[in-house]
Amino acid sequence: MKAWRYLSVTSAAALLGACAGLAGNTSYITLTGNQEVPPVSTVARGSGTFTVGLDGLVTGSVTTEGLAGVAAHIHSGRVGTNGPVIVPLVKSAENIWAVPQGAKLTEAQRQAYVAGELYVNVHTAANKGGEIRAQLVPGDVFQYGR
Repeated sequence: MKAWRYLSVTSAAALLGACAGLAGNTSYITLTGNQEVPPVSTVARGSGTFTVGLDGLVTGSVTTEGLAGVAAHIHSGRVGTNGPVIVPLVKSAENIWAVPQGAKLTEAQRQAYVAGELYVNVHTAANKGGEIRAQLVPGDVFQYGR
């Protein structure tokens, strides 16, 4: 009977650990104009949370203030560089941009996320290249084996 309890506790712990790994890694960001390339002088700001699963599934959103956004994206690019759009965000409410349901990164894009080489920005009519930006920095790279 004691062996059964041990096995159950061990199995439950393993299952919880596996589920936590599938949940992925979360980035908490603050978007500002000075992170854009080139920097933008603006009072606009944004905040967001993004999670990338081990399978590449991406979830999250950005909430902005002080701007009228016309588009928002997750891009590939290191700090100080601009790069291509990899996940277009959709406007889900006034000043809220969200990852579309089911969006996934390729393995190369997921590794770029782990390396801190993805960013989020919000574009406006006045700043078509982006008005506010933040780098997506993983909160716990241990889950990714680094």
